[in-house]
Amino acid sequence: MSTVLVVEDSAPQREMISELLAKSGLEVSIASDGMEAVDLLKDIKPDIVVLDIVMPRMNGYEVCRTIKSDPRTQDVPVVICSSKGEEFDRYWGMKQGADAYITKPFQPKELVGTIKQLLRG
Repeated sequence: MSTVLVVEDSAPQREMISELLAKSGLEVSIASDGMEAVDLLKDIKPDIVVLDIVMPRMNGYEVCRTIKSDPRTQDVPVVICSSKGEEFDRYWGMKQGADAYITKPFQPKELVGTIKQLLRG
């Protein structure tokens, strides 16, 4: 079973995404902000990370750069899932090393489909 790390500061969003992914057959770990995610990544190596951008303490761009610059986690796919939907936000997210960028609100099929596609590699 593949493990996904969901990094989201909004409890309702975190719960909704986690439930959706668990129902899709994924094991879910959660972090409520960027710092917690980076700490968690020292102990676990998820198969994929779903990452919000706007979070306290450390934003999603910084987390993505941290993941992609660490030899231990650089191959872990990162899906940014954010309400920041401007073309520049998408461009900047991909520039930080994200493998996919999904804008909220999203269709559940879009998120699950993107994750499954990236897990297949």
